[in-house]
Amino acid sequence: MCNSSSITEFLLLAFADKRELQLLHFAFFLGIYLAALLGNGLIITAVACDHHLHTPMYFFLLNLALLDLGFISTTLPKAMANALWNMKTISYVGCAAQVFLLIFFFSAEFSLLTVMAYDRYVAICKPLHYEILLGSRACASMAAAAWGSGFLHAVLHTATTFSLPLGHGNALDQFFCQIPQILKLSCSDSYLREVRITMASAFLLCGCFVLIVLSYVQIFGAVLRIPSQQGRHKAFSTCIPHLTVVSLNFSTVMFAHLKPPSISSPALNVVVAVLYLLVPPAVNPLIYCMRNQDLKDTV
Repeated sequence: MCNSSSITEFLLLAFADKRELQLLHFAFFLGIYLAALLGNGLIITAVACDHHLHTPMYFFLLNLALLDLGFISTTLPKAMANALWNMKTISYVGCAAQVFLLIFFFSAEFSLLTVMAYDRYVAICKPLHYEILLGSRACASMAAAAWGSGFLHAVLHTATTFSLPLGHGNALDQFFCQIPQILKLSCSDSYLREVRITMASAFLLCGCFVLIVLSYVQIFGAVLRIPSQQGRHKAFSTCIPHLTVVSLNFSTVMFAHLKPPSISSPALNVVVAVLYLLVPPAVNPLIYCMRNQDLKDTV
């Protein structure tokens, strides 16, 4: 029988018991966090201050940088504080807030990447209609839809998860609050609840992935019809940063959630979580700054 009790805090997974290793983890996380802050901060400042970058593509890029900053700031400061002060606890409210914000930024980012694929599709396949289809009001509406979809997705997952009675202790086998780890503490049969949560996330990711693929099928077809090689190279070069970011985000998430259970272990789960939580927000600005000449010049 499960003894359901009121939980006021959760215990997060400690990276190491030795003080020297804890400080090493703190320094590692601090380096990643500063890189993410610097890269995304530069993009936000450059797009906001340079009127030459006040175009739909850079407007969506500014939103992506904001989402990346929010995403990495949801988990990393708490993980750094725990490593620095040798703590493992997080309050119940703090855990719920962390789950909500993680899903919010995660879902909104994939929705925004889909919108950015549509932007490239219109720019290359329908250049004469670009200003009509992607006017300031349309861009603001699509960005708001991306943020709004993330909010609704987060409300659904957070409410579903924390409505369950928890009674199997309060220890989470992860350095942040993760829904699968919380469901393991549930007193009730959480199998169907976990299936519904997984299906909702899979539906969102698959929908975004399909729309992005369809956009690039049309884009590649239009690029191949451009007569000059220089024109093809110029058109395709505007898509390379977005394609790279999409590939990085989808590959890390798919590996994290579709890896075989036979190779699952606490250490591997932590490594995989670091890959999809920390790497994309820190690397995305570098990809855009290295591959986009206008942005590079402004920065």
